[in-house]
Amino acid sequence: MSARKVEQENPARHPRETPDLFGHREAETALLDAYRSGRIPHAWLIGGAQGIGKATLAYRMARFVLTFRNPKSSQVQAAPTLRVDPSDPVARQITAGAHGGLLVLERGLNDRGVMRTVITVDETRETISFFGSTAAVDGWRVCIVDTVDELNPNAANALLKILEEPPQQSLFLLVSHAPSRVLPTILSRCRKLLLRPLETSDVVSAAAAATDIEADDPALAEAAAASEGSVGRALALLGGDALKLQQRTAALLATLPSVDPRELHALGDALGTSDRVALAAFIDGIDRWMSERMRTGDANANLPRLARLAEVWEKIVRAARDTEAYNLERKPLVFSVFSMLADATR
Repeated sequence: MSARKVEQENPARHPRETPDLFGHREAETALLDAYRSGRIPHAWLIGGAQGIGKATLAYRMARFVLTFRNPKSSQVQAAPTLRVDPSDPVARQITAGAHGGLLVLERGLNDRGVMRTVITVDETRETISFFGSTAAVDGWRVCIVDTVDELNPNAANALLKILEEPPQQSLFLLVSHAPSRVLPTILSRCRKLLLRPLETSDVVSAAAAATDIEADDPALAEAAAASEGSVGRALALLGGDALKLQQRTAALLATLPSVDPRELHALGDALGTSDRVALAAFIDGIDRWMSERMRTGDANANLPRLARLAEVWEKIVRAARDTEAYNLERKPLVFSVFSMLADATR
C-alpha cells in the first residue's frame, strides 16, 4: 500500500489493536519485572512526546496482566516480554473494547455528537463502579487513562481520590504527553515511566505495522526522518503535504516576533477548512518550535520568558482542540496563535 493511499484512507490502527511494541524495551522490562515481583505499584504514569507508543505500551501491559492474572505463574516468570498472542481470547476482547476487566478513560462525544475537549468528571467516576463491581470479572482490573492531560480539574480530583485508596488488584496506567503539567498530588501516587523518542528505524517499522505500508516506501522514510522519533508525527506527515505545511510553519516561526500578514493568510488557506491532518501538522510544528525554545539557553535566566511561553502553549492547545471539535475556521486560529507567540517573544 502506498503512503499517499494511506494518508487518504487514514487506516492507522488504534493502540488497543496493536500487539507489537517498537523500541521502549527498558520501559517494558520495568513493567514486567514489577509485575512478576508480586509487588507492582498500583499506578504508573507513562510519559513522553506524543505518538511514540505510550498508549501502545499501556494496552500491552493491560493485555498481559489480564491474560496472566497470577504474577507468580510459570508463564509470567518465563516471559521475555509483555507480548500476548493476538489470537488469545483476552487479547481479542481488548481489541474489540469488550473486556470486563479493562476500563479506558478517554475523551468521548457530547450530546450533540461532537468530540469533547476534556475527559469529564462523570466519565472519571466510572472508576468507582468499575472497581466496586464483582460480577464482571475476577482478579485484576486495569484502568487506562488516555490521556491524563485531558482530565478537567474535577475529573483529576475524582481520579486522585481513588488513587489515594486503590482497590486490591487494581492497576492504573496514566498516559501523559506532558508529565510536568500533571497534578503533583497525582504524580506523587504514581511510578513514573518516561519514554524516549524512537529511533528512526523503529518509527519506520511501527508506522509500517500500523498502516500496512511497505517499510521501504520512500515517503515513509522521509516522514520518519522528520518525525523526531514519533510514529504519530510520521503518520501525520505521510504523503508530503503535511510535511510541507510544517516546513512553512517553521519558516514563519523563525521570523518572530515580526510576521508578514500575507504569509499568515497563505498559511491559513493551506490549512483548509476541515483537514485534520493539516491542523495536526500545524500544531505539531508549533509544538516542536516550543520544545526547542524550552531546551535552549539558560533556563534560570529566562524563567519569565519560559513561563510566558508555557502559558501561551496551553492557550494554543485549548484553541486547537476547540477548532477541531467544533470544526471552526482555521485562519483565525493561525492569526491568533502567531499573535500570542509574537507577544511572548518580544
